[in-house]
Amino acid sequence: MKDFLILNKLKKSYLPLSFAVIVFILLILLIADAFLIKTIDKDKILPSSLTISTNLKFPILKTEFIPFISANGAVIMDADSKTVLFAKNPALRFSPASTTKIMTALTALEYFKPNDILIVKTATSDGVVLGLKEGEKMTFENLLYALLLPSANDAALAISENYPGGESAFVTKMNENAKKINLFNTHYQDPAGLLDDGDYTTPVDLARLASVAIKNPEFAKIVSTKSKIITDVNRGNVYALENLNKLLGIDGIYGIKTGYTEEAGQVLVISKLENGHTIILIVMSSADRFLDTQRLLDLVSGNISYLSIRQ
Repeated sequence: MKDFLILNKLKKSYLPLSFAVIVFILLILLIADAFLIKTIDKDKILPSSLTISTNLKFPILKTEFIPFISANGAVIMDADSKTVLFAKNPALRFSPASTTKIMTALTALEYFKPNDILIVKTATSDGVVLGLKEGEKMTFENLLYALLLPSANDAALAISENYPGGESAFVTKMNENAKKINLFNTHYQDPAGLLDDGDYTTPVDLARLASVAIKNPEFAKIVSTKSKIITDVNRGNVYALENLNKLLGIDGIYGIKTGYTEEAGQVLVISKLENGHTIILIVMSSADRFLDTQRLLDLVSGNISYLSIRQ
């Protein structure tokens, strides 16, 4: 009985201490959060997208069901609130393949202007290429179209090699930008997404990146384009570009990027307008990315309600 009274007294004595610890931790988290928002506000690639609104609208599914998909990883995310509506292995690392070029484009848009003239320094034939020749001059904007529509690897290389310090400095900047927007499970080894052993991300990281990218007006304009004719500066070489995203323009879809390597499987990043809100859909390591995405669309189309929460 005496031992019980002593134990009970000890438990009571710990309660105020535990409460104080919890309050202290909450204060630390609030301070850290405020610091993070200030830091992000200084970031060029999407400062406002990660700040906290005073009147956020949080989505909920009216009817929930689990779509049957072949993809080993998938996420459906509301772009504004970053609310995840559906997830399959959201934190598992996969090779992003050519969806790497989303970060390539954002990083390049920080430095280059649309009319900047870039010189092709190295002609490459690795994977899908436009067929650029060494010494060829292209505007940065035209290279962006080549990068994001047919997913030309030689366009990615040309952009990165014209960056101060060359390709290695450009890839370093890509990884710095990933950390700035809290993509802590993402790493890039090259600007094209060819190096499966060194390029990795997760479905939720890729969704966050897409939510950042689609708010960049130049990026959004390009990825919503179905086809484009571009030329070099001298108009001697003409290239007809076609967007590889077969779902573009269907059911409110206006972006973003496809990806494929043998190791990565099929990858697709989609942005969809649903009742005035942007929804991001990710499928990774898929056997049929377009079919999987259509099944995910069935889950969200006409099936989302938004709750207003004032802070």
